[in-house]
Amino acid sequence: MIRHESNRIDPKRRATIDYKKKQFAAPIYQQQIYPHRLNIYKVPPIAEIKLEEFEQWAINRLRILAELETCSFRNKTSVETLDQVKPLLDRWLRLDPNSSSAQGSTDPRLQEQRRKDHYSHFILRLAFSSTEDLRRRFARVEGALFRLRFQIETARERQDFVASLDLNWEAVSELEKRSLAQDLVNATLGLKKSDIDDGAWFKVDFETVPQLVEARRVFVKRGKAFVPTREQMSIVLGDFHERLDKGLELTARALPRLDEDDRLSPILEHLSKSFATPDSTLADSDTLLPGAAINASSIDPLSRHFPLCMRNLHMTLRKNSHLKHFGRFQYTLFIKGLGLSMEDCLTFWRQSFRLITDETFNKEYQYNIRHAYGDVGGDAIRRGRGYSPLSCQKILTEHPPGSGESHGCPYRHFSAENLTTLLQVTGISDREVLRGVKEDVDQKRYHIACNRVFEWAHKSEIRQVKEIGTWRMADLDTIVHPNTYFKRSYLLTTTLACEGGHGEEVKMEL
Repeated sequence: MIRHESNRIDPKRRATIDYKKKQFAAPIYQQQIYPHRLNIYKVPPIAEIKLEEFEQWAINRLRILAELETCSFRNKTSVETLDQVKPLLDRWLRLDPNSSSAQGSTDPRLQEQRRKDHYSHFILRLAFSSTEDLRRRFARVEGALFRLRFQIETARERQDFVASLDLNWEAVSELEKRSLAQDLVNATLGLKKSDIDDGAWFKVDFETVPQLVEARRVFVKRGKAFVPTREQMSIVLGDFHERLDKGLELTARALPRLDEDDRLSPILEHLSKSFATPDSTLADSDTLLPGAAINASSIDPLSRHFPLCMRNLHMTLRKNSHLKHFGRFQYTLFIKGLGLSMEDCLTFWRQSFRLITDETFNKEYQYNIRHAYGDVGGDAIRRGRGYSPLSCQKILTEHPPGSGESHGCPYRHFSAENLTTLLQVTGISDREVLRGVKEDVDQKRYHIACNRVFEWAHKSEIRQVKEIGTWRMADLDTIVHPNTYFKRSYLLTTTLACEGGHGEEVKMEL
């Protein structure tokens, strides 16, 4: 009889750990080390984070990506895009270079910044892998963010980062450079013959640098593109896009497994919806307007600063002396965000509903207004002082208007004819603007259409504050909240209201 050792693996069975032991084994998490602030996101994160961090880090990154996409839609140059996005990067997704710390890349502060960047990328990768359209948009804006960071990186740290990548390129020998010197000069835009000997050259497959080939900025021979060092970014960016596209496809296949986790699915769904228009909250300081007396009688003169959605509600209210429930809710929260007190809000609505009696108003409408301000209702409502004004993202995605209702976003919920008529009624008659708005709406870029109208209506004020230097580029970032639209319009007008624009300057704080 042959005795078998208990620890010997049967050759006919797979040498794997018992699935029960593997399933209930203690998980092993490990913090990753980030030697560079640039990242191609090759390895997914493997450490634990809090659920609050999971959501907040993704939202912060989404703000940056949405602004980059907006700059692209508005045809801003690379310099203008950098001026627009750099303050937002410093605020929401700051990444300092190794040279900013005496400890170098091992500084805990730098590691925490890079950890947040790493995790936020993969969280959004989960959120935007569900459809082909989301994957394409995410890859485009992530590539734009990587390009921007690559450009502003210091030369030394950029070279260290490139050296750490396993890129499939081959250095061109001196002999080959001399033999192809004339071809390289003819095919490379702006290159002098003396530059060939001074700089290094690389050979890569021409498919990896399609932008350079399309622009005829490189010499191609036998399937290889000869790329100078100055065009190194195109090679790195091509490798970044290739890795990202493959990663998004793998993530899309794994998404069905996440449906079982009821903690993450709602967050990811909310993030994917926010990609149309990023969600925004309104701070208490945003309701403070210097020199503005907000009361029931001031709403009419201030309505010229309202965005189109609120302007439509105000005009409908004045025409019909009534708004349906969701229209009242949307408009009440908006004027609450202007700084209107609850008593003045009650007065405003009572004066607006002039076709009904006091008894009917007190019975059917007063409670909802007090509830919006947190004066009545549950403990959570009262502690939170009621509801916050609705952002563009919520107006676009929640409670679409039905027949006879006036709430929602006109750019999304109106027909093309009705939208054009409403814009003309509010003073927008420029054909170029109307055509641009129609194109934005056709492409479902509703917040871009709204910003286009704002910029046209305030083009002279925006030009003057830029010339004077009163406002920074970050003060003119993309508007994603109706109350931000109002405050910016009001401040632009009052800043330049004094003769010659040299009166008391009003600083923009949004």
